[in-house]
Amino acid sequence: MGEFDRIHEHSVSAPDEFWRDAAAGVDWYTPFERVLDDSHAPLYRWFSGGTLNTCFNALDRHVNNGRGDAAALIYDSPVTDTVRTYSFAELRDLTARFAGVLAALGVGKGDRVIVYMPMIPQTVIAVLACARLGAVHCVVFGGFASNELAVRIDDCQPKAIVSASCGIEAGRIIEYKPLLDAAIEAAAHKADKCVIVQRPQAQAPMHRGRDIDWDEAMAGAAPHDCVPVAATDPLYILYTSGTTGQPKGVVRDNGGHAVALNWSMRNIYGVEPGEVYWAASDVGWVVGHSYIVYAPLLAGNTSVLFEGKPVGTPDPGTFWRVIEQHKVSVLFTAPTAFRAIKKEDPGAAYLEKYDTSRLRALFLAGERTDPDTLEWAEKHLGVPVIDHWWQTETGWSICANCLGIEMLPIKRGSPAKPAPGWELRVLGEDGKAMPAAEIGALVAQLPLPPGTFPTLWNAEERFRSTYLEPFPGYYLTADAGYIDEDGYVFVMARTDDIINVAGHRLSTGGMEEVLAAHADVAECAVIGVADQLKGQLPLGFLVLNTGCEREEGAIVQEVVQMVRERIGPVAAFKTATVVQRLPKTRSGKILRGTMQKIADGGQWKMPATIDDPVILDEIEAALKRMGYAS
Repeated sequence: MGEFDRIHEHSVSAPDEFWRDAAAGVDWYTPFERVLDDSHAPLYRWFSGGTLNTCFNALDRHVNNGRGDAAALIYDSPVTDTVRTYSFAELRDLTARFAGVLAALGVGKGDRVIVYMPMIPQTVIAVLACARLGAVHCVVFGGFASNELAVRIDDCQPKAIVSASCGIEAGRIIEYKPLLDAAIEAAAHKADKCVIVQRPQAQAPMHRGRDIDWDEAMAGAAPHDCVPVAATDPLYILYTSGTTGQPKGVVRDNGGHAVALNWSMRNIYGVEPGEVYWAASDVGWVVGHSYIVYAPLLAGNTSVLFEGKPVGTPDPGTFWRVIEQHKVSVLFTAPTAFRAIKKEDPGAAYLEKYDTSRLRALFLAGERTDPDTLEWAEKHLGVPVIDHWWQTETGWSICANCLGIEMLPIKRGSPAKPAPGWELRVLGEDGKAMPAAEIGALVAQLPLPPGTFPTLWNAEERFRSTYLEPFPGYYLTADAGYIDEDGYVFVMARTDDIINVAGHRLSTGGMEEVLAAHADVAECAVIGVADQLKGQLPLGFLVLNTGCEREEGAIVQEVVQMVRERIGPVAAFKTATVVQRLPKTRSGKILRGTMQKIADGGQWKMPATIDDPVILDEIEAALKRMGYAS
């Protein structure tokens, strides 16, 4: 048994002992009474009876331990041509002062604060200030539609809202304040106060008596100390889309979250205190919560806060420039970011301009990493490219090749084995275990490890019915896949993306792997469309590499033949079309479900998280040309 298998076996056979040891990496005001509290199973809690403060563990304890001058946060903004580094002491002092601002507005332990912000340092400060007070932050992605923001205001009922005058994307300024004002007007709940960061790119109109200027408030603020909270108290609410149209407020607690994320930095990502770690994501998403704000700071790393895009700010070499300039040791981003870079620079010519020798590993998550993208990154970066799998609900890895424990052999298309603390099964619709290498529902045995979500905000019954009741004793991931004979997990698709072709359950993800392997294909998606004879048929969408001048029809014929050869005639894959781009959420997930509804002529709703709504019009037009979307 190797080191990884030994540690994993310990984590699942003696979870109390394993996580008690991990909890020693966190400072506690009062020790916990129980590691795992199963008194209300299947609703489990971790470290009950203990008190701590997450902000203290992220900032103050490093200052107290003599690392106050060490770099905590590097703000790199190519869209504003700004780079600034904050030490742990400086970030602590700014956070303490903004906690004083919030406290003066009446915000205290348990109160909710919505943070509706771009990728600027004040966003990180606002989040940590909430944690410092024991308040519950709810980050809503900056620029989110007013009606969706209003729904979140009504659901979490914030005491205050923190926002900014604008966000900046490549070539455009997005004014946030009009969107915020419209949301507040539409919401039944009225937040008492709004604190606004006025950015030089746009001046926001202020609502007299409600809106407060960030700089003015900070100038006169008294710093506020950390407030002890129970390990089981909520740290934040993060909304994720729900199938009912009502967003789900994922709750994260303080104790389990601090323990698991602190543990993950050294064990999963293999970084040591003082090293630079970059999660190229957004604080509005779970990756940004976990691996821009909390985990790196908890572990004493330097975190990069990047306000830009992988391409267009200004070119496909942006990532390589950041890695060189800030001496990044480990990069974590979404596969879609690397697909975008690969599309614009297939030969990686921009990479040759920079020294990325400090980079030890690239971690990918957010969508399945197709083998072609993984191989491209491995070839050009010359470092391990590690696909790992997790969700908003879980907060950290379900499966990962744990760089800090033992580097396992990489299998293309797999995020390796379940991480310590996780036990996975593949179940059929009847709840029975599926044989090795056969696709079914991926489920995790309860209790889930620390750092995962204990419930949904004000929706315990929905939590039970959505995640716990479909397969009693297990957490339903809503992902489909299989586990091979070596224990490697293959996440093939969301459960809804398994299509039924003439009685055969087929993975759209498996077909996408084949399409992505074509030399001219930069990105792809496969959906199942309704068919009177076979139930469903697969339909492919191809985005070609920039500069590709080959005839589109020839490429389509080639990918159809590739699917026939590699998956077989049973896939019935006969139709694909070339499109300029694919519709995605702002976190990079392709909106396959929406595309399928359009293709089948069903009712569909514009997703609140879509990056660019115009793309769906283009997809609809393409589908109509093929005889769908009637």
